[in-house]
Amino acid sequence: MTQTKLGLSALTLEVGAWTQLLTAGTGDAGLLLYLTAHGGAAALLSLFTMAMLPSAYRRPRLPMLLLVFSFIFFVPVLGFVGTVIAIGLAPWLPRLKTPVTFGTISLPALDPHERVRGTGFRQAGMRGFLNNATVPVPARLRALVSLQNVPARLASPLLQDLLGDPAEDLRLLAYGMLDAQEQALNRAIHRELARHRESNDRAIVARSARKLAELYWEMNYRGLAVGELRNHAIDRALGYAHEALRADPTDADLMLRVGRLLHAQNRRGDAHKVYVEALGLGLPATRVIPYLAELAFDVRDYDEVRRLLAALRDWPGMSRLQPVIHYWVKT
Repeated sequence: MTQTKLGLSALTLEVGAWTQLLTAGTGDAGLLLYLTAHGGAAALLSLFTMAMLPSAYRRPRLPMLLLVFSFIFFVPVLGFVGTVIAIGLAPWLPRLKTPVTFGTISLPALDPHERVRGTGFRQAGMRGFLNNATVPVPARLRALVSLQNVPARLASPLLQDLLGDPAEDLRLLAYGMLDAQEQALNRAIHRELARHRESNDRAIVARSARKLAELYWEMNYRGLAVGELRNHAIDRALGYAHEALRADPTDADLMLRVGRLLHAQNRRGDAHKVYVEALGLGLPATRVIPYLAELAFDVRDYDEVRRLLAALRDWPGMSRLQPVIHYWVKT
């Protein structure tokens, strides 16, 4: 009923405005009366239009109301008539649209393109999936659980990333998995320490020292030790590595490990010397030169970085390092 009154009132005012304008002449007083009546008609018709339009066309309400009023007020006759015609056509507009039907599919547990043979996933793809907040939490939880089948040194960085995730379930699970890794390493260290202390066999003690150096290095490599604990783990690893090297000075792998530990302590000169010794013991250049290049980069000797990496350009099996080599070495 109210809508009908608004429409009739608007029509009455508009007809009255034009009648007054045509009969009273074009004087200022007549023009003012016309604009007043025409403005009132435009306002009433605007309210009537907003009431008659489908809800989808009413938002945002105030801008839409002002738009309709401006169209009616500033376009005499055509604005009023066009609005009335639009009101009649508006209910039919949604029916003229071609319906678009979308099918729904369930989200896969993981992108199949991220899968690799064997267990686990490509690290970069898994990192992107786990850190994607738009993926449902249950799917991310399943992906996180699958990291149990991934080598710990690959899984640890991914778990570290999730410790600040907004999803509480993911944070707790990631923390629990990291804690389980740390506890497993600590148990292995305690067992090896007991064997190292209790054995009187030099060969067993040397093997135990080598194992302890590896375990303490793993604590640092996986990011399970930070701050002072990291420094302690590196110190212990370096001490046991030196002990094992005294028993077998020709162990090239252990020599490389010593170099990396010295490098981690920012003892670059000592690390460089040990890396060169590892090369002299027969370790492949592909395993040592990247660390030598990293040392040169640390001291901003970019020419040396370029020279070292150029030696690796033609080596096969360096696919992961090739982007770095291409960046530094002009082909």
